[in-house]
Amino acid sequence: MPQNKFTVIKKPWITEKAAMLAESGKYVFVVDKDAQTKQIKEALGRIYGVHVLKVNIVNVPAHYGRGLQRTTEKGAYKKAIVTLKSGEKIDILPQ
Repeated sequence: MPQNKFTVIKKPWITEKAAMLAESGKYVFVVDKDAQTKQIKEALGRIYGVHVLKVNIVNVPAHYGRGLQRTTEKGAYKKAIVTLKSGEKIDILPQ
């Protein structure tokens, strides 16, 4: 299990879809594979000073792709979609 708040949250997930979710108070983060909902909630509260209402976790499995002359491998990771209290926001998206 991750020990401190800085190892639970790896990085924000910045995509077009994540930007649209941010407009409705939902933010997406890549988190440690062993992180639990409670740990994610506490870590985000301490790092960003927000009140987290809900955490949805998505486990993305590893997958392999074959191109013309090469095979690519993409590792598994865990995403957390976090819903914040109404009126709160996290400024992680570039303007």
